[in-house]
Amino acid sequence: MPSKITEITGKGIALRGNDIDTDRIIPARFLKEITFENMGNYLFYDERFDEKKNMKIHPFNDKKYRDASILIVNKNFGCGSSREHAPQSLMRHGITAIIGESFADIFAGNCKIIGLPVFTAGEDEIKSLMELAGKSPDENISLSIIDKTALFGKSKVSLEMDGSARDSFLSGTWDPTSLLLDSKEKIKRTMEKLPYINNFE
Repeated sequence: MPSKITEITGKGIALRGNDIDTDRIIPARFLKEITFENMGNYLFYDERFDEKKNMKIHPFNDKKYRDASILIVNKNFGCGSSREHAPQSLMRHGITAIIGESFADIFAGNCKIIGLPVFTAGEDEIKSLMELAGKSPDENISLSIIDKTALFGKSKVSLEMDGSARDSFLSGTWDPTSLLLDSKEKIKRTMEKLPYINNFE
């Protein structure tokens, strides 16, 4: 069974802009890989590197955010396609939570099932967190799923989270694959009772 997730602590990184879609997060040409193992290497690839693989100016290329694990974004983050590679690339790059003004529903759902909590906050609160992350990149942000708060230095910000997602993190039921594997004996017993699996006997 997955572990419960109640608190997340890490350094912040701000990524400004509304409607950042999944194609920007992980370009489509990288979806041909058959596992998610290397997805972290391709995060925001076309925005971080030119055609000669030289680094562009981008928050994820900035050395002061090298150890950052809490991403702060604006409105409608993760819109576009339903590709689950987008949250996978963020998680495998080291992101452990995201705070934003709003998220695409499918993106938020894909984040939940890999244990990547997404929180929402108002425009002013997000602006404040972004500014704090820029001024104090070495200071930790402490996020509480229980209290729905973010503590950043002396600043405390109220957060929101989808109720069902919050319940699943607090109860440790956020990973449906693990839950399915943990229930394989129950599944087997149920299968044995299904007539269309047992020649209708």
